[in-house]
Amino acid sequence: MERPRDPDLAARLFGASPERALALMRAAWPAAVGPELARRTEVVAFDSGVLRVRVPDATWRKGLLRMRGDILGRLRGIAGKAAPRSLGFVEGGVTPPPQAPAAIRSAVEPALPASVVSAAEAIPDPELRVLFLAAAGRYLCRFASSLTTSGDGSGN
Repeated sequence: MERPRDPDLAARLFGASPERALALMRAAWPAAVGPELARRTEVVAFDSGVLRVRVPDATWRKGLLRMRGDILGRLRGIAGKAAPRSLGFVEGGVTPPPQAPAAIRSAVEPALPASVVSAAEAIPDPELRVLFLAAAGRYLCRFASSLTTSGDGSGN
């Protein structure tokens, strides 16, 4: 049985803090626009219902303005009531996404079952992928004794 989707959930979880709301929009942006567009743009601010996105130049700004209805609809589908009401674009150099520190990758990945690492490869955003692996590693560390005895993480 499928549970009904709660459009207020993201607003309750992220809406109380501007920093959290911005983090939600940064995480939702690649899913709303796709990996290539996300790589060429940068979410810079989310204030008073307006999501501000940095684009490389006027051509990108004009193209995204034409797509804004679709983008806002996708963001609403992801974030519900926490989604922006409008988009604003600023032109400038786009900062490439930060690379995950090697120390985090090496500390987490070897301890994870291959199925978890394989599932993480489907996450297009490298930073989000590393965060997922780190969270999975912390979670599975709680069951470290059963991981070493059974080897599959099921505890059986």
